[in-house]
Amino acid sequence: MLSTRHLVFMEVAREKSFSKASEVLFISQPAVSGHIKTLEEQYQTKLFERKGLHIELTEAGQLLYKRLLTVKTIQQETEFDISVMKDKLQASGILNLGASTTAALYILPRVMSAFNQEYPRVEISLLNRNSEIVLDALINKEINIGVTEEKGKLSNVTYQPFLKDQIVAVCSHNNPLVKKKEYPLREILNMPLAIRERGSGTLEAIKQGLKKSKINLDDLKINARLGGTEALKNFLVESGCVGFLSTRSIVKELQLGELAVLNFEGLRIERSFYFIQRKGETSELNKRFIKLAKSIYN
Repeated sequence: MLSTRHLVFMEVAREKSFSKASEVLFISQPAVSGHIKTLEEQYQTKLFERKGLHIELTEAGQLLYKRLLTVKTIQQETEFDISVMKDKLQASGILNLGASTTAALYILPRVMSAFNQEYPRVEISLLNRNSEIVLDALINKEINIGVTEEKGKLSNVTYQPFLKDQIVAVCSHNNPLVKKKEYPLREILNMPLAIRERGSGTLEAIKQGLKKSKINLDDLKINARLGGTEALKNFLVESGCVGFLSTRSIVKELQLGELAVLNFEGLRIERSFYFIQRKGETSELNKRFIKLAKSIYN
């Protein structure tokens, strides 16, 4: 079991601030400082150093933080593995998920709800960020499982196929462009576009889809970049721009007549979602969540 001092140290390292750590942990700042001082005396070395208004881990602090992350993961996995042997409903543990926007908003909530019914004592959290940030969170051991749109080439990460998704061009239902059933693909070069932020898996899928027809993002008339699917949808409803969104994210907007799909000759953008995990980890909790997710969608 991790000691209180070690848990305090991990929070300070995560927040890079004694005051912020004290707020998260609901203890006084002097108490936080006391725990860190005791650890530094125990290891006979400095764990933090001040850099201006911020603090950074020393080399020894970095080593300790990395080892404690591993210990914490093992501890959480062990708690679940032992408790689930006795009674699935009483199984306890912590499952930290991370997913790109489409998966976080429109795919995983259904799985998380079903998992919560089977394992009500397992605490689930979900980090909703773009694919790049989710991958970083996995590598830094901030999450147990990630769901992203890209199959990367990192040797320390495993990629397990989950499901497929389609991305379509859409615009406001009041946009004059909806009057035409289909457009030659090259006409998209003259249309005002709103797209997702850099680092987005959706943007990368669009980039690859257009590239097959020898169209680069730099060739497009990009009027706006928005961080997040909901922001992009709301912008498109009120603007005269065209955007690209997952079909899973616009079901309600299509039903309500707020958005309409635009068809372009020869353009079909598909992508695959993957479960990503750190290579070598065989958590039973991870396995059960992934198995349930696949049974729901496949």
